[in-house]
Order: sequence, then structure tokens, then C-alpha cells
Amino acid sequence: MTRRDFSKDASLAFLSGVTVTLAACGGGGYSNPAGGTPPTTQPPAAGSSDEVGDVSANHGHQAVIKAAEILAGATISINIVGVAGHPHMVTLPEAALRDIKEGKPVLVQSTSTDGHEHTVTFNSEIPSPPTRY
Repeated sequence: MTRRDFSKDASLAFLSGVTVTLAACGGGGYSNPAGGTPPTTQPPAAGSSDEVGDVSANHGHQAVIKAAEILAGATISINIVGVAGHPHMVTLPEAALRDIKEGKPVLVQSTSTDGHEHTVTFNSEIPSPPTRY
């Protein structure tokens, strides 16, 4: 089951009053030099088309494109700071947003901060290779 399928099914279950229990699958690999707990990425609300990206070497960043930004289709820059304590910017051109809207995998590189950067992949559950922007 993909993350997108799980999010959709869980949202529908919550709306119908079903209790959903999650079990840890181990090996999370979360590392935050400042301590604290891993970030929780909330699945998009039922009926929402917000897109959550997967951040490589993640240590607290969150990459979320709002549904309205996807629908507008104009070039955007998003800050993926999350709870990492430092920002990275990701720029998505119009063509990338169009691909994301069509369900195609898209890969973008963040800006460099504190001597490192991240790769963010949207629609990563799709098995075809992502288009790099």
C-alpha cells in the first residue's frame, strides 16, 4: 500500500468514525542534532489535494505544496524548514507543478544551508523515474 493510498483510506476511515491504530515499523533513521522528537507529517485532509514531498537525509524538514498552489500552476518557492531549525528553499517551476498535479514523480534540489542540501521528491510512490527540475 502506498503512502497516498494509506492517507486516503485513513482519512475516509476517520470520517466514518472508525478507529485506526498505527504500529511502528522501526528503523526510522530520524536524526536531530538539537534533540527532540521526529516531525509528524500530517496527511492532507480528506478531499484536499495538498502534496507532501519526501525529503532526503531528513532531520525535521517538511515539504508541502498547498492545493491552491498546485491549481494556480505558477512557479513557487517553498520553505521546507519544518522543525529542523534552519530553512531550505525549494523552487518548483510551472512544468513541475503540472507534473505533480498529473500524478507524475518530480524531483527538486533545495538550497544549501549549514553546508548541506536536500533532494525533495513529490509523488515518490509512483514507480517511474522522477523528472528532475
